[in-house]
Amino acid sequence: MTTQTKTLPPKPASAAGPALRPGIAPLTGIGATIKQVTALAVMLIPLVGFVIAVQRALEGRMSTTDVVLFGVFYFLHMGGITMGFHRYLAHKTFNTSPFFEGLLLICGSMAAQGPIMFWVTTHRRHHTYSDQHGDPHTPNLHGPGVLGRLRGLWYAHMPWMLARDVSGWNFFAPDILANRKLFFYHRTYGLWILLGLALPAAIGGAIGGTWDAAWSGFLFGGLARVFLANQAAWCVGSICHMIGSKPFKTDDNSANNWTVAILTFGEGLQNNHHAFPGSFRHGVKWWEPDLSGWLLYGLGKLGVVWNLREPDQKTIEKMRKRALTQ
Repeated sequence: MTTQTKTLPPKPASAAGPALRPGIAPLTGIGATIKQVTALAVMLIPLVGFVIAVQRALEGRMSTTDVVLFGVFYFLHMGGITMGFHRYLAHKTFNTSPFFEGLLLICGSMAAQGPIMFWVTTHRRHHTYSDQHGDPHTPNLHGPGVLGRLRGLWYAHMPWMLARDVSGWNFFAPDILANRKLFFYHRTYGLWILLGLALPAAIGGAIGGTWDAAWSGFLFGGLARVFLANQAAWCVGSICHMIGSKPFKTDDNSANNWTVAILTFGEGLQNNHHAFPGSFRHGVKWWEPDLSGWLLYGLGKLGVVWNLREPDQKTIEKMRKRALTQ
């Protein structure tokens, strides 16, 4: 069932402005400018590519190759984020080999959602302060009524990336900061974004045999894919913390939204995830839409991943009963 959004406590403030919580530091000057320009580029450049791709499609210039490239790179994009950045790095829900680790982190970097240290610290900060002051993208602190909810949804979807603060690396991710192998993927983030745009262009050009085919592959498998996949992913922080079902009692407004879950390979099962953040699955029932969970289960059977962590049935039922009694 769908439940109403909680009323959260008023925002703490001081004479100098809103108080920052532990692990969060203000950004000023060139640091704030770089962050905001980068965020705008991530939002706007793929949007331009998407608009051009739509125009080509309406003109009948979208090929079967373009559709396949979009689908394949959407799968790699979303799989890299959900299994690599989220369930592997941020929550450590399984172990794997250096080769598969690298594959996941390269695919996650091609998503252009930020380098590893940014992504992991932001996500761990979200769990630490979920739907409270300090949560980088909660939709629930923007005033009462319909207008407040709409403002919150919009802010939590994209403008939060323009905030003039930073999540502390040593506070939220000292484990990754100390791991030279993982930090390599952070430092080379820009190269993987370029690879995620160049590969569909090269494949499209090789199959079509023209520069126009390469351009089309770049648009559909590159920019349009980044735009649509990230719009879906950002719905997890906005829509899935306001709209959906809540089978488990948590200390936030996380909700299960099946539409978002299908588009994001299971990430939209946010209430399940916040109830059991250390689980490699987001679906607690086998039929809940959690493609990444199903894939990890299958990869576990093949020995590609191991030590898959999940709660036992007794723990799940205990949490379910807790929700029914409150």
